Amino acid sequence: MSDDLIAILNRYGSEKEPFFFMISYDLNHFIVEPLKTLSSEIKYEINTKKKIEQKEKLPLIKLPETFETYEKKFNRLQEEITAGNTYLLNLTTQTKIHSQYSLNEIYEKAHAKFKLKYNDEFVCFSPERFIKIHKNKIYTYPMKGTIDANIPNAQAKILGDIKEMAEHTMVVDLLRNDLSIVSSKVRVDTFRYCETIHAGEKTLLQISSKISGHLPKDWSENIGNILTDLLPAGSITGTPKKKTVEILNDVEGYNREYYSGVFGVYDGQNLDSAVMIRFIQKDDNHELWYKSGGGITCDSNVYSEYQELLDKIYIPS
Repeated sequence: MSDDLIAILNRYGSEKEPFFFMISYDLNHFIVEPLKTLSSEIKYEINTKKKIEQKEKLPLIKLPETFETYEKKFNRLQEEITAGNTYLLNLTTQTKIHSQYSLNEIYEKAHAKFKLKYNDEFVCFSPERFIKIHKNKIYTYPMKGTIDANIPNAQAKILGDIKEMAEHTMVVDLLRNDLSIVSSKVRVDTFRYCETIHAGEKTLLQISSKISGHLPKDWSENIGNILTDLLPAGSITGTPKKKTVEILNDVEGYNREYYSGVFGVYDGQNLDSAVMIRFIQKDDNHELWYKSGGGITCDSNVYSEYQELLDKIYIPS
């Protein structure tokens, strides 16, 4: 955890200075800049609610790791679960992709509630809010559970699935405990509701919950402490968080970097932010990599989890 990060965030919050922030998964890298001096190479949209008149298909070619490679990682995690070291882990990987579009074109064409393009390095189009702070209340909306909307009775199936229920409940418990660190009167306002996500050629249903807590009136003076106490996000790590992160770092075999970190904006009064998922990164050789994943529990099916990982590789249109 960076003391510099906390100090900068708290200073801007104390001064009521509107700013943009971006924090990596491991908290080792960050960008915090006042909005008035923010580089034009950083583009973002926060909680966009645009009406989509026409959908343009944005195809991409996926070159994923083999099922056998994924299965080895999956089995490692099952061993850790059996040993009692963890109960839920969000296993992610990076998939090489080909697209006819540049990162800037992808950013402009993609439709998502939260979007970010950082220089010519990466773009993300996230459906998942991290935290929102409004009128001295803090909200988080853990998203866990995905199903193809075209499956007959898809909503009833995923809401009635015991494995999905257990996975989502564990994430809600984790996020409720996290909010209790920084706020009071924490409660689950809405438990397990469906959201529709346009995932390229597919339409997905994703399950979310809404959790809230109360903050003191001077919360903006401690923005840095609030954010770092809650990071990394519970929905993309697991529970218990510290041990699960150690396991994932060992098993995943690559550096997440900014993927599954967070970005957001403080406007001088309120704060809104997103988890950086649905993420395309350009490497030094100008090749594109799509980072995606899903939650693993003792009841998970390796074939279903591998398919979910592939389903999440898309450009939302």
